[in-house]
Amino acid sequence: MFSLHSLVLANHGFSINTNILDTNIINLAIVVGVLVWFLRGFLGGILQRRREAVLADLRDAEQRLAEATTALAAAQKELTQAQATAQTILSDGRTRAQSIREQGEQRTIAEMARVQQDAQANLAAEAARVSEALRLETARAAVAKALEAMPGRLDDAAQARIIDRSLDALG
Repeated sequence: MFSLHSLVLANHGFSINTNILDTNIINLAIVVGVLVWFLRGFLGGILQRRREAVLADLRDAEQRLAEATTALAAAQKELTQAQATAQTILSDGRTRAQSIREQGEQRTIAEMARVQQDAQANLAAEAARVSEALRLETARAAVAKALEAMPGRLDDAAQARIIDRSLDALG
């Protein structure tokens, strides 16, 4: 095994070998040139295909972004329209409910007034019937009492005067 120290001692110091054939610089240059020439086409093709794939992916992503942006705008527009429609429906529903409530209240008030009028009419009819019944009963009682008291109190002249007054009242 050689060490760097023994190499330096053998050559009396550190030096660079400038003999081109001895150092294989030509062979290395040829190998590096061939590698660069072959790899340029191979790696260049791979890099070009990769570049084109990345660009295609970017174009596709941009197109999808544009489509998504358009879809989002359309969805937002539809949402706005749906919210406006919902607001209109809600407002119409409230108006309709208020109208139905008011109509119900008016029907209830009208029905209560009709029931009250019917009750008053029934009460008036019953009062008239009772009044008529009382008047008839009073008249019967008065006639019965008068008939009891008449035979002893009326003479022929008084009876003629009562008959004449009754005829005058009728006539």
